Amino acid sequence: MTTLTRSARASIALVAFLAAVAAVAVVGGLAASQSREVYAGLVRPSWAPPPWLFGPVWTVLYVLIAFSGWLFWRSGGLRGGLRWYAAGLLLNATWTPLFFGGGAYALALLDVVALDAVIVATVVVFRRRSPAAAAMQLPYLAWAVFATALNAAIVLLN
Repeated sequence: MTTLTRSARASIALVAFLAAVAAVAVVGGLAASQSREVYAGLVRPSWAPPPWLFGPVWTVLYVLIAFSGWLFWRSGGLRGGLRWYAAGLLLNATWTPLFFGGGAYALALLDVVALDAVIVATVVVFRRRSPAAAAMQLPYLAWAVFATALNAAIVLLN
């Protein structure tokens, strides 16, 4: 029987975290295939970002989210923290189909409010074991809170 070295386990885990986040991105991408048309057709607040901004922002955030989870895992983080992390991925994956796929803006708002709370919980739990992992979640939290405000405005305006 062979055992993996610590370095090999860490590399495999990093690939797993990247794959999990990539799966969320794919779900979002598939659900958002018509997002430009949907977004352009909505009455949006004056502070709404242009459609082209979402792709680059989410690309950076997804990389940070994956590395954050991996750093927490490497620090010996407890399963509870990874449960919060996984719940955040699930809520993230659910938002795009609700908003763009189904036009369920109010349900999407509930989803993103829950996501905000889960990201806060993730930051709190991650900070105990890995301040760096927690810090990597902060841009995600900032964007999610902004998305919450935007989603709420869209619910009110449409």
